[in-house]
Amino acid sequence: PSGRTSITVRDILAASRWQPVPQHGYKCMSCCRVFPTLWSVKTHIQHSSQEGYSCKVYYRRLKALEETEPKEQETAAPRA
Repeated sequence: PSGRTSITVRDILAASRWQPVPQHGYKCMSCCRVFPTLWSVKTHIQHSSQEGYSCKVYYRRLKALEETEPKEQETAAPRA
């Protein structure tokens, strides 16, 4: 996948679907920091390398894995 893959709000929400929803904000699934708004999480992810985190890398990798997963399941499914 390209190094320019953009992380969307949908990607952030999809990554957190298995985690309990925080009462007061949104959790970055990479560094576990909690932010007051979804926009602030997205901004954090976009600029995480400047803060010393690799959250952008985490979300890009997760997005790439989720994009390839359906293709792998289709090829692994037995044909009738």
